[in-house]
Amino acid sequence: MSHAQPYAAIDAYVDAHFDEQVRFLQELVRVPTDTPPGNNAPHALRTRELLAAFGFDAQAHVVPADVVQAHGLQSITNLVVQRRYGAGGRIVALNAHGDVVPPGEGWSHDPYGAQIVDGKLYGRAAAVSKSDFATFTFATRALEAAGMPLAGGVDLLFTYDEEFGGELGPQWLLQQGLTKPDLEIAAGFGYQVVTAHNGCLQLEATVHGKMGHAAVPETAVDALQAATKALVALYDENTRLRATKSAVKGINHGYINVGQIYGGTNTNVVPGKVVLKIDRRMIPEEDPAQVEAALRRLIESAVAGVPGTSVEIKRLLLAHAMKPLAGNQPLVDALCAHASELMGEKVEAWGTPLYTDARLFSERGIPAVIYGAGPRTVLESNAKRADEHLVLEDLRRATKVVARTLLDLLKA
Repeated sequence: MSHAQPYAAIDAYVDAHFDEQVRFLQELVRVPTDTPPGNNAPHALRTRELLAAFGFDAQAHVVPADVVQAHGLQSITNLVVQRRYGAGGRIVALNAHGDVVPPGEGWSHDPYGAQIVDGKLYGRAAAVSKSDFATFTFATRALEAAGMPLAGGVDLLFTYDEEFGGELGPQWLLQQGLTKPDLEIAAGFGYQVVTAHNGCLQLEATVHGKMGHAAVPETAVDALQAATKALVALYDENTRLRATKSAVKGINHGYINVGQIYGGTNTNVVPGKVVLKIDRRMIPEEDPAQVEAALRRLIESAVAGVPGTSVEIKRLLLAHAMKPLAGNQPLVDALCAHASELMGEKVEAWGTPLYTDARLFSERGIPAVIYGAGPRTVLESNAKRADEHLVLEDLRRATKVVARTLLDLLKA
């Protein structure tokens, strides 16, 4: 068989089964997975039924209800499909997440209708990341149908905790030893092969003063005045952060966003308590422990300038940055080469300012990249906004890219 023939067999399989692949994705989009509230077990069970029709046995791993509820969600069942070929060889994990932010307002298509208009499939999670349930499943099917001798295996991991950080999704599967891959491809959101991403630290700072009547302010201590000093310090810090650019293509600089503020009791009452919710994006070069310590000191020293106030700071989330691991080269080379050929434009390794659950693999020393049926840019697909959609030709091409890459990695 010539060099081109196995790829031709893979491409032909994807083309011949593409209508079936699109129907599979439509079924997945039609089962809501809004997170919050995060009742995601029904979607896993529907996915399992659909996979069984292809002869794929998905093991359903139920995360205990008390753990899920403590995490702020309702139900999580993660799926693992293990396909094994010849002895030796690598195990490649393909991980996509089914949970997604609620649809919100402003849709011109039913967010769960999975309607196809002008070659685009509309629906919440159509692009990020239910699309890659389809990419990864049909790439694996195409690989197996090509009839080449293979070694190693594929673990399809369909998980339901990306929006809340991934601890009860891939991290849970890894901790339980339910998957032990050598390499990992995580669901994509653009044409590029992503090998690095920002980290994210989220803190909740509660500033305490003493409530009192606005007519006699001397009987009170104004928590908002202290919180304002903290805000000024945080925004001044942003000016400093802009000066340090990441060396990773596609990633710019660190940033502090105060995304939510609430407090006070009434117009005529000096506020006794104010809460700030803070999101700090960290470039891969930064040390999260140092960043957190510095941010806490910054807030504490700003509040200390207002006598009688105090502040308590709680960590809500720490997602480490994803850094390229030395062993990722076979993945990166194969994905970039096939994507460049099939997309008709240069596709290269890149970084993204978003953070994802792919970091949970690289933190364990498992080389990971992010690639799948994304659009040219996240913005183009309206991911997480109204009228999210996937260009079906992008799904077809990405499926061929992943299937060819699996062949390169697993041929005996």
